Amino acid sequence: MEDTSTEPEPEPRPDRVPDEPAGDGEGLRADASHGDTDAADDAGGDGDARETGAEGDDDLAALRQRVDEEYDFDDFGPSDMARMSAEEWDAAFDPESWITGRRLLDRAEAELKTRIARRDVFGVLERVREDGEERILVYSDEGYAIVSPSGEVSGQGTVLRDIEPIVALAAMEAYDVPEPPEDWSLPHPDTVPQGTGEFGNLMVQVIAAVQVLAGAALLVASFVMDLNTIVAPAIGIVFLIIGLLLFVMVANARLSDRFRSEEYRERLRALRQAKERPDFVPVEGGVINDEERDE
Repeated sequence: MEDTSTEPEPEPRPDRVPDEPAGDGEGLRADASHGDTDAADDAGGDGDARETGAEGDDDLAALRQRVDEEYDFDDFGPSDMARMSAEEWDAAFDPESWITGRRLLDRAEAELKTRIARRDVFGVLERVREDGEERILVYSDEGYAIVSPSGEVSGQGTVLRDIEPIVALAAMEAYDVPEPPEDWSLPHPDTVPQGTGEFGNLMVQVIAAVQVLAGAALLVASFVMDLNTIVAPAIGIVFLIIGLLLFVMVANARLSDRFRSEEYRERLRALRQAKERPDFVPVEGGVINDEERDE
């Protein structure tokens, strides 16, 4: 028999709204919280960077103050440059505030003329043009120095060591360059005195004479008065020895002064009588007059 029964159709189920995946919501919340953490970390990093920068500025200010107290930049010389460390140099001479170009050459030239007039620098100063660029040349019989508009100083000998700190000072905005005198060049050899410090030598001679007279008087008194003591003769001999040593010291100082003066005059004659620069000076450019300088 044919089965005509049919299975009942399933009742329609009510529509269900799909639930939001729990994982997605938690992921969004996690992402949000993670973003907040990153933002906090970024803010903290910026704060640390600001604190580090502030500490660096404070350290730099303290270093500059110490450098200003330790070094006398009005009388800055090669010895000061030699004992200055790299950190102190960077603190004292800020590269961003250095003067360069034509203005640096003008300031360095004025400072060098003043130093030459004061006999702090021994050399001939010339403003030359080399490879189409103005430069300052200072040379003597023992060395030379070339100053470029960028502030670079090259050369050799004592002239280079004397000029390097001078150019560094001229490149500082805070340094006031003095006005050089009209007659700033090296003196004529015949005008150099035979020696110096005659007043000091005279005073030492007076003291020596007093010592000798006192010693002689003690010795004579000890023999004339027939003193039965060795104290007076001993003191008299000590006074005589001191007086003689002082006289020898004065004589040696005078000879040294005369020798140095004669040596100085010979160097002046060699520079004045030379018709051209020394062979070790690698500059072939001619001297620039005031009218020929770049505007």
